[in-house]
Amino acid sequence: MARDQLLLALLCLAASSLSAQAAGTDGRKMVGVYELKMGDFSVKVTNWGARLMSLVLPDSKGNLADVVLGKDTIAEYVNDTSYFGPITGRVAQRISRGRFVLDGKVYHLYRNDGRNTLHGGGRGFHKVVWTVKEFVPDCDSPYITFYYRSFDGEQGFPGSLDAYVTYRLSRPYTLGVHMSATAPDTATPVNLLQHVYWNLAGHGSGDVLGHTLRLFASRYTVLDGELLPSSGRVAPVAGTPLDFRTPTAIGARIRQVMGGKVVGYDANYVIDGKPVSMRPVAQVRDGASGRAVELWANQATMQLYTGNWLNNTKGKDGKVYNQYAGFTLETMGYVDAVNHPEFPSQTLLPGQEYKHDMVFKFSF
Repeated sequence: MARDQLLLALLCLAASSLSAQAAGTDGRKMVGVYELKMGDFSVKVTNWGARLMSLVLPDSKGNLADVVLGKDTIAEYVNDTSYFGPITGRVAQRISRGRFVLDGKVYHLYRNDGRNTLHGGGRGFHKVVWTVKEFVPDCDSPYITFYYRSFDGEQGFPGSLDAYVTYRLSRPYTLGVHMSATAPDTATPVNLLQHVYWNLAGHGSGDVLGHTLRLFASRYTVLDGELLPSSGRVAPVAGTPLDFRTPTAIGARIRQVMGGKVVGYDANYVIDGKPVSMRPVAQVRDGASGRAVELWANQATMQLYTGNWLNNTKGKDGKVYNQYAGFTLETMGYVDAVNHPEFPSQTLLPGQEYKHDMVFKFSF
């Protein structure tokens, strides 16, 4: 508790935005907010959790809006339980019973989701300060790279891990999120994830049930009531409320879906095509604003989540987020692969490199 209070005090002191001039050697060690901008297209990120805090772009009439749900200040993210915009890890999503076996040894993790471990544990990568390795705001393709050294035994995981994430803007209206990691000394599971909530009409503008969604996924991972793949089974989406192979309103069949213990999507899709290669994952459009986004990525699966647990949640600019106020498109490896040998392995060996690339292409 004392450690969290100290972190909060330090974050409150450093929560103001840092300009390019302030991001020198000393600034890179502080917790701050960094902006990347290309004309009327901009994002803000922070090294607290390597988090995407905002993304502003025009609609079909030229009106600007921030389409990312979040908080006003870094300090407000310290006790956030909704995972607004961070990189999560060392292993994202759930690990059954907070345990796994690697090379014959049983590892017990910090359990922060009932009997299970969620998004790396209570102090996963979303709850740590990343180092700003590079911040290049003044170029044709502005970018920032964050780095985090996860220590051996952190939240129960074996070995140390060097993790990187780069946020990069490019034309026209494209955001790249590039994650990588290496294990210097010991094999360890790795499954990083970017957990941003989108609302293409603008954050705080109501629900996203009218957004049309197309997914390039003809199969899904069957999850149980704890959102774990207890059976290890993959099934076709055809004939189910999970079928978005043709553009369909997010809310068209949402009342038929239980996202864990509440109504809504919290479903894991197997992306069509060959993993490791960049391929289309999703297309989403908001008819009222005309804004649309197309996601490409190189991971095996994608978690669609519709903000089922948001309930009178305080957001940015005095806005309040309620159920279905945003959606996530979380590309990643298979859920709980460490406990399912039938799924592709997520174990990273020394000398190997983990790579996770996402590209969001916006239009209006």
